[in-house]
Amino acid sequence: MTIAVIYGGTRPNGNNEVLTDHSIQGIEVEKIYLRDYNIQPIDDMRHAPEGFQEKNDDYNAIIDRILPHDILIFSTPIYWYSMSGTMKNFIDRWSQTLRDAKYPDFKKQMAAKKAFVIAVGGDNPGIKGLPMIQQFQHIFDFMGMDFGGYVIGEGNKPGDILHDQKALFAATQLNQNLKN
Repeated sequence: MTIAVIYGGTRPNGNNEVLTDHSIQGIEVEKIYLRDYNIQPIDDMRHAPEGFQEKNDDYNAIIDRILPHDILIFSTPIYWYSMSGTMKNFIDRWSQTLRDAKYPDFKKQMAAKKAFVIAVGGDNPGIKGLPMIQQFQHIFDFMGMDFGGYVIGEGNKPGDILHDQKALFAATQLNQNLKN
């Protein structure tokens, strides 16, 4: 069983990254930092006669990295009560991949994966982050992916997450789950 972690934060070593790293401690994973890639927003061409057009960016390289893995962990800070824009751009582009002849089995390949979400926010994220978790649930349902669960932590300033004992405990539980 192989795991890829897709980091959607823009701040290196931010609270979300710290919590995620706690969740995967001692586990071999492939780390993908979306902030290190150029991912253009989607141009919705679903109904245009010419269809989606190729973009000169790094998006397909990320898809090529995640497809071989069995488990995907989506790690995102909670920005304005949703996932980061970087993460949203990445997922929005799935619409293009679903119609890309280079990825004829994209949905089928994604449906074989188990997904987890790790998120940290600063404004009562245990409640206000739940709509974002529901959004991920709908995304995973559409793709046929098994949603294995989520961890939400609270933190604003760098290092705040280390004071959220509930989130650290949940991350430890996820770590044990992933090891089994």
